[in-house]
Amino acid sequence: MAAGHLYRGPAMTIRQLSAALLAASLCQPAQAAAPGPEEMWALIQKQQLEIEALKKRLAESDNRIQDTVLMVEATADKVESTSVALAPQARWVEKTRVGGYGEMHLNKLQNDRDGGDDKDQIDFHRMVLFVDHQFSARTRFVSELELEHSVTGEDNGGEYELEQAYVEHDIGGGQRIKAGLFLVPVGLLNETHEPDTFYGVERNNVERNIIPATWWEGGVAAAGEIAPGLSYDAALTSGLGLDPGEGQWKIRDGRQNVSEADASSPAWTGRLRYTGIAGLELGTSLQYQGDIYQGALPDKIDAWLYEAHLALRRGPFGLRALYAGWDINEDIEAFAAGADRQEGWYVEPSWRFDERWGVFARYSDWDNQAGGGLDTGYSQWDIGINYWLEEGVVLKLDYQRQDAPEGKDQLDGLNLGVGLSF
Repeated sequence: MAAGHLYRGPAMTIRQLSAALLAASLCQPAQAAAPGPEEMWALIQKQQLEIEALKKRLAESDNRIQDTVLMVEATADKVESTSVALAPQARWVEKTRVGGYGEMHLNKLQNDRDGGDDKDQIDFHRMVLFVDHQFSARTRFVSELELEHSVTGEDNGGEYELEQAYVEHDIGGGQRIKAGLFLVPVGLLNETHEPDTFYGVERNNVERNIIPATWWEGGVAAAGEIAPGLSYDAALTSGLGLDPGEGQWKIRDGRQNVSEADASSPAWTGRLRYTGIAGLELGTSLQYQGDIYQGALPDKIDAWLYEAHLALRRGPFGLRALYAGWDINEDIEAFAAGADRQEGWYVEPSWRFDERWGVFARYSDWDNQAGGGLDTGYSQWDIGINYWLEEGVVLKLDYQRQDAPEGKDQLDGLNLGVGLSF
């Protein structure tokens, strides 16, 4: 509203006001004597002064109201300008999600190998930060930053890693594509490994040493649903890069982590998953690598990965089982006998008493030199308990009993852990 339109009191001229005051003064008790001309003139002069003072106060009040209105309008303009300026940030916040997970482990393990070192340590194994952004209903960005072992730098065992960073786009019909750095679609743990989603303090040895989780590559991938409950993944990515100069032959040592990675020989990965029955997942993955040494040797050493798994939940009962194996060109045996076949499997039943308590047992068997005739395999029993303090917060305790090849570290004992995700 305009400042000049604020005062709406009844209008009265000075002459009318003077007459009214005079009439009021004359309306005195009858016994009072009528004023003379001089007294009348003095009375009129007094009333005139009072009227002028009243007019001045009204003018001052009107000015203050106008000033207040102008100040309110200016403040409103500033608020509107600020809202316009902050609108992009508000939209950014609405479309961006921050999350993460972390876990700390205490290992009290005795080494049964003669002269072997016990493992008696506490380690904040990893802290991970997710930052995802939704550009539109069809396009999104996913990222994952990880700090391992608490401290990085020279003479420290920690690492700071970019574990995921990709753009994904829905192309319609339940199909999507992505490009960037992402986790390889294989196994149970490689893509879903927050500590509150699995039993045991440490990740199982088969998916660590054979698959090998956590395993990410750079490339492009497609995914979608073929039929109700049946989905697929297909990816073309960078491959493993074992170093022959270091005499490497174990699959886990070949992860390049997309850090100036040699891309001479890519990898192809395909996966099928069935989740059409509530509480059941059946999956299988196949990968081919043309040369796991990325051209560093005169002859290429190709490799096939085969993987199959089951995850079942029926009321309080749970079951996980997985097999993974590599079929590698026999030329790799120049580095280690039997390394042309590296495989493992595990089975893990569990029982969830309620939303807080759960117990499990797991037997695992793995061998990175399974192609030879020697005793090179490992096996391990794990039994333990998970306690979910809150949704996303878990405390873990388990006991492991390991059987290792002659002359290798054989670790038995307790593991304790705390994990969280949000």
